[in-house]
Amino acid sequence: MKLILLTEDSIRLEPIPGPMTIEAPTADRSYSPFHMVAGGLAYCTFSVMYAWAENAGINADDLIVDVSWKFADEPYRVGQYAIQFTWPSLPAKRLAAAKRVAEMCTLHATFERPPRISIDGTASPSLSESAPPKVTADAADQRKAS
Repeated sequence: MKLILLTEDSIRLEPIPGPMTIEAPTADRSYSPFHMVAGGLAYCTFSVMYAWAENAGINADDLIVDVSWKFADEPYRVGQYAIQFTWPSLPAKRLAAAKRVAEMCTLHATFERPPRISIDGTASPSLSESAPPKVTADAADQRKAS
């Protein structure tokens, strides 16, 4: 598989044999968290479509999935994803079924019915919490006596 960073707000997944690679058209295009999420959506969509095609006896070696997104405000976030697939060998009479299958991707369902997200964390103790106890005159005298 090959994931191509097309623009700052779009990616393409191509079924290239071999290990998964991520490519950009220029060295200054970075792989952002938005590309990561869209790449997951593209890979999930491709996977369910490919599995359906195998079961239906349809060649899916030329299936390409593009995902683009648009931002929304208040709060600033991704407000819309658009999935576009190109599948030259798909018979026209199977196009509607292929679109329905694409919606079966688990990530698609997750975005349609968003999960709750919980955030937890830990931190280093503050200096006052981690500082050794102060030695008082009484404690110092007790140490000398022992």
